[in-house]
Amino acid sequence: MAVNYSSTLKSSRMAAVISAIDSHANPATIEICTAAFAAVLVTVTLAKPSFTESGGVITGSGMPKSGVATGTGTAALARIKTGGGVVVVNNLSVGVTGSDINLNSVAISSGQTISLTSATITHAA
Repeated sequence: MAVNYSSTLKSSRMAAVISAIDSHANPATIEICTAAFAAVLVTVTLAKPSFTESGGVITGSGMPKSGVATGTGTAALARIKTGGGVVVVNNLSVGVTGSDINLNSVAISSGQTISLTSATITHAA
């Protein structure tokens, strides 16, 4: 049998995630990486506050955001760090649609400007 959470609990837990992401004086970042986090391809600085919450879903504020790639490869995973560099959320899916983190392209070349078109994280059932 699957575990289910009340909508009030989902919302409060996801609000706590946003608080953790935004806990540092500097804005949080999203690192877009290759498979197994072998290389960081691009780091995108988030707005502050970084996300909004509704119904157990957090959505990136001020999207789209952009960053200049420092590596070359195929984007596969992402992680969110506080402005102090502490990982708060890890193993986010990356794609062009239907992923936690959506980009204009997952084929990334060093020096290319990458557009982070959306960032959405949904609490488990």
